Amino acid sequence: MAHQVAVIGMGRFGTTLAREMYDIGHDVLIIDRDERLAQSMVGHVTYVVTGDATATELLEEVGIGNFDTAVVAIGTDVQSSILATVLLKKQFKLDHVIARATSEIHGTTLTAVGADRVVFPEQETGIRTAHSLFQRDVLEYMALTGDFGFSKVNVSPDMEGKTLEQAGFSTGRDRYGVAVIAIKRGRDPILNPAKDEVLQVGDMLVVGSKEGALDQGQAK
Repeated sequence: MAHQVAVIGMGRFGTTLAREMYDIGHDVLIIDRDERLAQSMVGHVTYVVTGDATATELLEEVGIGNFDTAVVAIGTDVQSSILATVLLKKQFKLDHVIARATSEIHGTTLTAVGADRVVFPEQETGIRTAHSLFQRDVLEYMALTGDFGFSKVNVSPDMEGKTLEQAGFSTGRDRYGVAVIAIKRGRDPILNPAKDEVLQVGDMLVVGSKEGALDQGQAK
């Protein structure tokens, strides 16, 4: 399912995330004050806007309230990062706002003003963020090839007590390209789990999948 995503700030993290989200198949709007940086994204995203994302008028003009998710990827300008996050959550009431933090105190402040998720680029790349953006239970993504990678997925409450098969997973790579490689339960992993393995509270799955397969709902 395609989502509408706004990415604010075209530094290394924002650029990588925006391009990856567009390549996955989402509609991506980017905003940056620097015209050169903004124009460099033409052809790599859906919409390109040059301007100040802390200006209410600009956000209204681009219809930011219609977007599913916004990523505040502003790096060095901490004040603009916080203000943009406040506007997106409090004034435009976006359901899902991810914000980049450059320090622990920056991250704490972003959380306090309403950010749903705070990302530290030193710990998480733009590509990993892109692949976990709409899968709230996906903890991490690692690309193996151009269209296949591995994800760590928390077992959600609606999966608990079900077998892998009942939860919609395959233990061998199925026609959608999704397969459970292992279950992390306590200290010891269960490798190549059987399809009748019952999922428990606290389990974490290591899943191999084709590009976008988890996002399409093959693993719920």
